[in-house]
Amino acid sequence: MTQKSKEVKEKQLAPLGLSLGTFALCAFVIGFSIMKLGVDAHIPMVIAATICAAVAMFFLGKTWQDVENGIVNGIQLALIPIIILMLVGLLIGSWIASGTVPALIYYGLKLLSPRYFLAATLLICSIVAVSTGTSWTTAGTVGIALMGVGGALGIPSPMTAGAIISGSYFGDKMSPLSDTTNLAPAVAGGELFDHIRAMVWTTAPTYIIALIIYIVIGLRFSGDTGNLEDIAIISNTMIQTYKINIITLIPPIFIIVSAWKKWPAIPSLMIGIFLACLTAFFMQGQGISDLISIVHYGYESETGVKAVDDLLTRGGLDSMMWTISLIVCALSFGGIMESCGFLESILSHLSKYLKSVHSLVGITLISSYLSNFFLGDQFLGIIVPGRTFKPAYEAMGLAPRMLSRTLEDCGTISSPLIPWTACGAFMSNVLGVGSFTFMPYAFFNWLNPIVAFLMTFAGIGIFWRKADGTITQDKTQSVAARQEA
Repeated sequence: MTQKSKEVKEKQLAPLGLSLGTFALCAFVIGFSIMKLGVDAHIPMVIAATICAAVAMFFLGKTWQDVENGIVNGIQLALIPIIILMLVGLLIGSWIASGTVPALIYYGLKLLSPRYFLAATLLICSIVAVSTGTSWTTAGTVGIALMGVGGALGIPSPMTAGAIISGSYFGDKMSPLSDTTNLAPAVAGGELFDHIRAMVWTTAPTYIIALIIYIVIGLRFSGDTGNLEDIAIISNTMIQTYKINIITLIPPIFIIVSAWKKWPAIPSLMIGIFLACLTAFFMQGQGISDLISIVHYGYESETGVKAVDDLLTRGGLDSMMWTISLIVCALSFGGIMESCGFLESILSHLSKYLKSVHSLVGITLISSYLSNFFLGDQFLGIIVPGRTFKPAYEAMGLAPRMLSRTLEDCGTISSPLIPWTACGAFMSNVLGVGSFTFMPYAFFNWLNPIVAFLMTFAGIGIFWRKADGTITQDKTQSVAARQEA
């Protein structure tokens, strides 16, 4: 991710009763519309935003200008991700036309076994994401190719998408290059590498569990004769339709290197698109007008082999417009909710009743998820609970890394599981699988909050701040213990 967090302005919180009522009504509108009526989230979000605006104006004395400012501030959080999303659409179309995606699929089919494909996908995406610090680049490059390889190997697309997202968000969570990994300790008042070391306690066990699950599931896929025949057909079609060699791999190599070097994302993506267009022009025989049409409307594969055409007909600027409109609707709603302090009002009242470490960690995890759900942005999923519960962590004598770790244990990695967040919409669009469909297979993402809570409940990996400011895992030496004494 390249989006930068913004300081949230101090504001007067809404009354608790009004906040609960608004919260419940909006939750009902969104949940009923999506789960019961089966409609897309766009209009329910607009309705929820209208409800929040009406409550703010008629019950809180807000002006329309206040509401409008909330909408603008909410959307501003996603301006850079929206631009990146548009460029990824261009990137996908140009990479298919250049032979880059076909080459990655072709080589992947030669190297990866169906039995260990899901585990290998988790590991590959983890390595790329840790190296680059971005889940979006990982999913938008190697993730696309792995979706194609998985389909050819007979692996259900939701499973492949779940493994890609698990690996991508492991890296996004643990890499010192990631925005969220830097944001969480900044909100909690801690240090970056203290934060990363603390995350190992909850992240490593979760990752091992997820890896084991992917290995066990993968054993079901043995690569029978039918699959081998399909793989041969797909591989032969790729090599006959496209000129595949090391030159076709230059665009993804450049993107991965630029992300690792932490070069700006937008110019890096534009160069990656330009390199792909050059490759398509000189190697694949695409004309200039064809390339303009491809990056605008997407690539249309016409090999005559249905499996290949299904894999490669995608991309383009227009393919991202549905996702972008969803992000705008969601963040308009989230901007009003955040500016009026509805969610913070509820959270601040809850913090008064938290008397144990596990209850404090548990409510922080839940609050991060709810912030993602209702505010539509993973940065707010870290900032809002972090700002709200920081005094409670300090009063209990816990080290800042406990708060920052907990914020990432849910705030960062739950975001792709919610369809209308920027991350959820991006992953669904790029991978071609709905959030609710891949959610059961994104084991790392939904297991990590559970593991974090259970470990805290068991008293494992808890960090306390001593009276002299140093950190200990011995509760008897903590400020809280001394206050109790």
